[in-house]
Amino acid sequence: MAKPAKKLVIITEKILLKKVAQIIEESGATGYTVMETGGKGSRNVRSSGQPNVSDTTANIKFEVLTPDRIMAEKIADQVAVQFFLDYAGIIYICDAEVLYAHSFCGPEGC
Repeated sequence: MAKPAKKLVIITEKILLKKVAQIIEESGATGYTVMETGGKGSRNVRSSGQPNVSDTTANIKFEVLTPDRIMAEKIADQVAVQFFLDYAGIIYICDAEVLYAHSFCGPEGC
């Protein structure tokens, strides 16, 4: 049986990898996935002030499954407040269902 969850997605500059990971870990989330990524957005400028010219691995994308929206918003708020005035980034939350994940669901199951 599926367990409802929220998927928090944070896309930001690679330089923030360790700092964002620390916020996620301190929030109580059981884990995350992080990938190198790239693309183009409305800002199209790095924190260095230089344009992002076809740099396909200058960003990172975190995906975090949280048990509820409260935890997802707590993480999102901390990341945005601490970094998004000085660094490029976007955060969004989606509905998700966890089908198989012992550590997310706990020993009692989903």
